Amino acid sequence: MSRTGDGVRTFLRGLGETLITLGVVVLLFCVYELYFTNLYTDKQQAQLGDQIRQTWSAPTPPPGHLDQIPLGSGIAVIWIPRIGMVGSGSHGARVVVEGVSHEDLKKGPGHYPGTALPGAVGNMVISGHRTTYGAPFNRVDELHRGDAIVLETRDRWFTYRVTSEEIVAPSAVEVTYAVPGQKDAVATKRLLTLTTCNPKYSARQRLIVHALLESALPKAAGEPPALTKGG
Repeated sequence: MSRTGDGVRTFLRGLGETLITLGVVVLLFCVYELYFTNLYTDKQQAQLGDQIRQTWSAPTPPPGHLDQIPLGSGIAVIWIPRIGMVGSGSHGARVVVEGVSHEDLKKGPGHYPGTALPGAVGNMVISGHRTTYGAPFNRVDELHRGDAIVLETRDRWFTYRVTSEEIVAPSAVEVTYAVPGQKDAVATKRLLTLTTCNPKYSARQRLIVHALLESALPKAAGEPPALTKGG
């Protein structure tokens, strides 16, 4: 009987130690996912910010230069006052990179190649992480109809206003069409679509935010009202 009791105690002790070890491993993994990936993205964003400012300060390139942006390079800066994406810093405005591969999105929010460019007729689609790698779209579920989303380019500020939100399946590519939901329709509006995972910490669905261009102002005139007046 004593041997049986000793065996049970040994088993339970070993099980407890195993569970503790697994818990530590899971905790370390979470620390890596939520901290070290953010450090990586912060460094990438700092480099991209320097690069895009240098590019913008150089002589204006010939027409069509945006079509030649390499994947992973900066294309614009996105500002969203409602959720605190303004100014500089790790949680401020973010450089949008060209491309939406895993490597591209580790750097920051990514522009879907082939969709509209800032301010253009059609549907500009930007995807971003909701957790890890800086989580640029962590709070986009807090956006309301009428909230501003501002895109900064070399010489213009493009202010879009949120029109709606929806939750779709990851396979719902129709949200990226020039006219969302209508594959063969001819675009007449200047749209912006943000996409991210939903719910947080899951890739089961996609949260989609739709917006419509309100204004395009020259940067020479200063920041747009959406930024100076808080959205």
